[in-house]
Amino acid sequence: MKDRMKASFKTSDLVCSSQIDIELEDDVIRSVRFTGGCHGNTQGLCALVAGMKKDEVIARLEGINCKGRGTSCPDQLAQALKSMDTK
Repeated sequence: MKDRMKASFKTSDLVCSSQIDIELEDDVIRSVRFTGGCHGNTQGLCALVAGMKKDEVIARLEGINCKGRGTSCPDQLAQALKSMDTK
């Protein structure tokens, strides 16, 4: 049986998006959807991470900074993924 998990996360007020919806299956990202944000960029990000392992996405995106805000939509995705426990 596959381990499936869906979750929604409110993002930091420092970024343009307001929410991230994530679906994981056995620590692999099946889908990501951002509410708000730069539509083309978040759409591209969602397409790129689909099918990737959660830990790989965290390693690649954590710490990305947008305009000196200390975070970004990609960083917020990494933070959301870190908070998901699929054990």
